Order: sequence, then C-alpha cells, then structure tokens
Amino acid sequence: MSLREIANHAKVSTATVSRVINGIPTVNRNLAKRVWKAVGERGYSANSQARCVVSGKSRLFGLVISDMRDPFSFGSEEVIIENLRAQEIAAVFVDVEPHRSKAGVVQIDYKRGTRHAVQHLAALRHERIGYVGGPAHSKTALAKRSAFEECMHEISLDVSSELMVAGDDTVEGGMRALTLFARLQDRPTAIVCSTDMAAVGVMKRAHELGMAVPQELSVIGFDDIPLAGFVTPPLTTVIVPKAELARLAFRALICELNPARDEIYQPQKYLLNTDLVLRRSTALACLRRSGLTDLQSLVSNSHTGETVT
Repeated sequence: MSLREIANHAKVSTATVSRVINGIPTVNRNLAKRVWKAVGERGYSANSQARCVVSGKSRLFGLVISDMRDPFSFGSEEVIIENLRAQEIAAVFVDVEPHRSKAGVVQIDYKRGTRHAVQHLAALRHERIGYVGGPAHSKTALAKRSAFEECMHEISLDVSSELMVAGDDTVEGGMRALTLFARLQDRPTAIVCSTDMAAVGVMKRAHELGMAVPQELSVIGFDDIPLAGFVTPPLTTVIVPKAELARLAFRALICELNPARDEIYQPQKYLLNTDLVLRRSTALACLRRSGLTDLQSLVSNSHTGETVT
C-alpha cells in the first residue's frame, strides 16, 4: 500500500499522509485521525530503505565490542572511534575516556566499587589480598588496577608485586593466576579479580587444589555477569549497572546526533557509579602457618610441565 493510495482512501494529500506518518505535529487532528483510520483499514508499511536513499541516513545504531567471549567486555577502540568521527558518524565511547577523543563518553567509576570490595575484605581481617588484572595494554585493565592500588593504600594495606598478576580476563587466566599464588610461601587469603570470568577461573582452580572458597580463600569479581550468581559459591562482585549504562549511552548518543550542535560543542561526559554485591564467596580470614604447605607441594608436583605466564 503506497502513500498515494492511503491519501486517496483518506481523501487528503500525499503530503498530509507523509506528515502524519512521520509524526509532524502541525497536521489538523481530524485529518490525522482520517489518515490513521485509512492506514488501519488499508495497511501501510514505511519503506525505510527509500528513506535512507532520500535522507542519506540509515537511522540505525551500531555497537562495537572488543570480545564476543566475555558477556561484559570493554577495550580501547580509539582508532575505530576516530574513524567513525572522520566519516561524520556520531559515536559514544563507553568505559575509560579515550585519549584526545572528541566523542561523548560514559565513564565508569571503577574506584567506588573497588573501594567497597577492599574495605569489605579488610573488615573480614584479610591483609594478604591478591589482585588478578587484565591485559597490560588495556586502558580498562589499567584503570581497574590503579583503583585497586589506591584503595589498598587508603587503608594502609600492602600492595606487593608478588600479589599482582596481569591476566587476560578469561577463566583460564584466573586459573593460571591462582596457580602462581598457590606457590607462594605466604599466599593471599583473598583475591580481587578485574572480571567475573577471571574470578570463576580462580574458583575453579581452587576447587582443583582442594582449597575451599570462602573458608580458605575469599574471591571477589567485577561486572556482575549472570553467571556470577550461579557458580558455587555465588560470587561476590562489583556491579556495573547495565540498564543505567545503556540509558546513559543512548542519552549521550542522542546528544551527539543533535543537529543544533555548533562548532564550539564539547563532548559530554557521564559518570556511572559501581557498587559491591555481597554473595557467599567471601568470609573471615583464616590464619595459616608460614613455610612450604601441602598445597604448594601439590601445585609443584602436579604442574611441573605447565607453563605459567
């Protein structure tokens, strides 16, 4: 059914039909009712492809992510952002602010949730707290690690290099990290991970080594992916509120699309708060004797052929 046929049926002009369908409010209310009545009776589907040809705009939103394997992945796609901007495609960056970028930014406050995580472990009398971070080249990983170090220093807890492991934000990376920690003479009683996926890996390796979580090792993740509530025990984690993240991202993108922007327009910044979700993967720290433990012997004997990075 074409616009002309709808116009003939409603006894109005095609221009009137077009204005009504496109939501232009200046059309007489009675005429608008006749048009919508004709649409309902005759049926009409707007030709979006034709609109794209006429306007030169697709009216579509795109999403760029760094890793399909992680339900909550972020990365540094600055080159992509700048290429989009060069093509005059509105873009919004979600996560750490890009260097010298002119795109709008939804910036995640990693420090707030991390502070709650560290203070929670300190309240449970943990002093040897390990950290499993993401790839060294990732701005997100660096921001999370910096937040962890700052929060540890705030309450005068030691940040030892042997308790800081750069992983790859995967289950396997978390498993490798715990293998390293388990070989220490004075291993950590708690571990904070930069992602839930890494935390799941830590818990999996702990189970393989006969290390009870949380009785012998407390574990905290980051992101609150759906899996976090279903592992055993359910994972305590720093939550990044996804609905609010999406709302802020679309708000920023709509602002970028505003045709009324002038040459002195400055990209908007939106801050997203994080918080801690308490589940059952953390508990009061237990005291252990120093020296070579049975666990260290198990790790050494069972993984002599394994390469740990």
